[in-house]
Amino acid sequence: MKSDVQEFKKLLKSSDRVMALCGAGLSVASGLPTFRGAGGLWREFDSTDLATPDAFEDDPALVWLFYAWRRHMALNAQPNAGHYALAELAKKNKNFLCLTQNVDGLSPRAGHPQEGIRMLHGNLLDVKCWDEKCGYIEHNVTRDPLCPALAPAAVDAAPGEIAPLLNPAIPTPEIKVEDLPHCPACERRGKKNLLRPGVVWFGEALPDGMLEGVDNWLYRGKVDVMLVVGTAAAVYPAAGYTRKAKRRGAVVAVVNPDPTSAEGLDENDFFFQGGADEFLPKLFEDVIGKLPAGEQRAAA
Repeated sequence: MKSDVQEFKKLLKSSDRVMALCGAGLSVASGLPTFRGAGGLWREFDSTDLATPDAFEDDPALVWLFYAWRRHMALNAQPNAGHYALAELAKKNKNFLCLTQNVDGLSPRAGHPQEGIRMLHGNLLDVKCWDEKCGYIEHNVTRDPLCPALAPAAVDAAPGEIAPLLNPAIPTPEIKVEDLPHCPACERRGKKNLLRPGVVWFGEALPDGMLEGVDNWLYRGKVDVMLVVGTAAAVYPAAGYTRKAKRRGAVVAVVNPDPTSAEGLDENDFFFQGGADEFLPKLFEDVIGKLPAGEQRAAA
């Protein structure tokens, strides 16, 4: 496998159809914790255990506190140079498609064109009815806290201290179910249903038509480059995209601080060990030019 930046820059400049698969590592430089590995715990809970329909059904208040905290973190984070570089590549190359597993909404905030991105796992800032038959959804809800009962999730830590909600010495706030966000559409029909975060939880299917649309893009023609950024692509269905792209002729380039994320690459592929904020602006420079100074420092 290769690691020559100049060689990759030449490859990208001569490429037409490019796909990227982005994971939580893309947003680490923006101060957001990853779901897996270090930082995967929230209080004493494994964060992945809270990201399921069963967890919401068993304890909606606890799950909503977790997601209200994640919303607060995302709303107070800024896109980093990696987000901006991907957004600029999408503006320069209309045949670039970015698949993101991230739900923080930082890619759209970096100006990534909507037609050039697929948010595979949804968006933290969307809310929808817990009853799938209702179909109510509200996009880009930026009020924080989402409701008064979730205000503890929006309390920041004092300098040098841990946020109260994250302090295991402080009991988790007790919240009544009736004080959680409820679906206004159901209320108008005389029903009571909770709103839930507009994300795809473990065990849930991705939105209708999304996978079909991505497959249609893949099989429309040869794929020149497949970027894997901030993830080892270990979560289905993302794990299959690298394989599909290689079948369409793609050279794979992985950008990740973790050397194990390069497993499975062959001698014609690339691995750049480091953060997306460090490498993507350099790797894309011959196509997008230099990022403005403000976008280079956005996450500082």
